[in-house]
Amino acid sequence: MADKPVIFLGPTLPRAQAAAILDAVYLPPAEQGSIVRAMRAYQPKAIILIDGSFGKVPAVRHKEILWALGNGVPVFGAASMGALRAAELAAFGMQGHGFIYRWYALTPLADDDEVAVAMCPSELGAAALSEALINIRLTLKRALRAGIINAVERRSLEVLARDTHFVDRSYPRLLAEARSSLPSKSATALDRLADWLPRSAIDRKREDATGLLAKLACCPELLAHAPMTPPFTLTEAWAYDLGAAGLWDDDIGSVLAERDGF
Repeated sequence: MADKPVIFLGPTLPRAQAAAILDAVYLPPAEQGSIVRAMRAYQPKAIILIDGSFGKVPAVRHKEILWALGNGVPVFGAASMGALRAAELAAFGMQGHGFIYRWYALTPLADDDEVAVAMCPSELGAAALSEALINIRLTLKRALRAGIINAVERRSLEVLARDTHFVDRSYPRLLAEARSSLPSKSATALDRLADWLPRSAIDRKREDATGLLAKLACCPELLAHAPMTPPFTLTEAWAYDLGAAGLWDDDIGSVLAERDGF
């Protein structure tokens, strides 16, 4: 399947909606070893990282992205884990897209949990079970501009959302906590916000993901453009990770051999 890109996708965007935009091999959210396995199984023309798993499993390693780049495979990222890794690896050839990528690239020490959400198991579709903090913060700013809430209420709501663990973040919970902690004079504003949210909440993660897929569908030559990347360097830590996961094989060293003329 070397004629198709591989896309790691989960809670950010339904797979059917993504497939309607860009024909690709769609895989569940990436974790440690996912890119190595995808490179071997599909020989993809490009890799697009949207969603990734973490917490219960090790997150997708920077080094496996660098290894894919070192093998001449373009790697794109957006929206969630993809935006994080693209911001971290832009200097090494990974290509980021969208507002969230740019925000991470321009914001030192930005929290990873801005894009983190709880999700169903991959076997059940990996649908989101909570709301991303960055979506909530952008939505609250929109609500302020629309006159739904005032500046003090926006700041209070954002603090409540930030102080909530990412697996528990949702608009119903945020509103419930606000009703019990904000002054009674904010009750009317919270009622307005509850009525306004279903039609006006921002999903920046989904917008960034669909934007990247649409861009690649419109400009397929980007998928064939070999990345400009520094020479790949194998580290002992990554070699250990690969060995422990049963993923070490000759192809890991082949990019080194080609570079050094062995």
